Amino acid sequence: ERAIARHEVREIEQRHTVDGPQQDVTLDEEDDVVIIYNRVPKTASTSFTNIAYDLCAKNKYHVLHINTTKNNPVMSLQDQVRFVKNVTSWKEMKPGFYHGHISYLDFAKFGVKKKPIYINVIRDPIERLVSYYYFLRFGDDYRPGLRRRKQGDKKTFDECVAAGGSDCAPEKLWLQIPFFCGHSSECWNVGSRWALEQAKYNLINEYFLVGVTEELEDFIMLLEAALPRFFRGATELYRTGKKSHLRKTTEKKLPTKETIAKLQQSEIWKMENEFYEFALEQFQFVRAHAVREKDGELYILAQNFFYEKIYPKSN
Repeated sequence: ERAIARHEVREIEQRHTVDGPQQDVTLDEEDDVVIIYNRVPKTASTSFTNIAYDLCAKNKYHVLHINTTKNNPVMSLQDQVRFVKNVTSWKEMKPGFYHGHISYLDFAKFGVKKKPIYINVIRDPIERLVSYYYFLRFGDDYRPGLRRRKQGDKKTFDECVAAGGSDCAPEKLWLQIPFFCGHSSECWNVGSRWALEQAKYNLINEYFLVGVTEELEDFIMLLEAALPRFFRGATELYRTGKKSHLRKTTEKKLPTKETIAKLQQSEIWKMENEFYEFALEQFQFVRAHAVREKDGELYILAQNFFYEKIYPKSN
């Protein structure tokens, strides 16, 4: 992926050299848009991203994967500056859909005039941890030949919790909150109430829409209705396409009630679950005001506002 990205950048640079100095390109407002999907691991993010890749040629936008070293979600200060500059100034890549495992980055801190549109998906915290636990050991059906970090470890999630293992410790639940909280030190302090409140604030004020894995189709439907420039055709593609259902963790064994109860005693789980339920309630609120149900099917509402009493009257 890195080699492909470098090749594409070189092609653009060479084209500019051959063609001579470029005029400053003024983009249409519809094209001067960037979406950032700072995807949380094991939340169906690959399934959703595949849809963006399938639609990008047809809907005429670019998709770029943000590949960070060792999947580190926290960028150095200098990389933050580089990334913000790339996203806002790289006109050849607009409209653009950026995706990667990075924590929320506040573009306003860097003095940019137009901020990107943030979207994301989160998942029930215990289900996400279980999925990630088995993914590290058995992989998935997306790249079945790839050797995973914990391959060969046959211990079940239940056995890990019973033995107090580090891979299933409550601290491993602390991921969705910091991804939404951002690049501040306190965001990554496990169990921080400040981080939880900051994550909630960002979800409401900085994210266009946050869906949940368990209701991914509805999330896609809302995005298509609100941002058709990117997501026109996404709902039908999700329902009928094969790519959207590709990535499933293999060899996954559901935890027992005893295991779940033990994890739920942790203050960390209580915070992560509070954030998940907060996100779920907000998503369901948005959906309730955007769709109607008829015969078991959801339908997007048509425009429900108009303008009147327009003065002064035109001749």
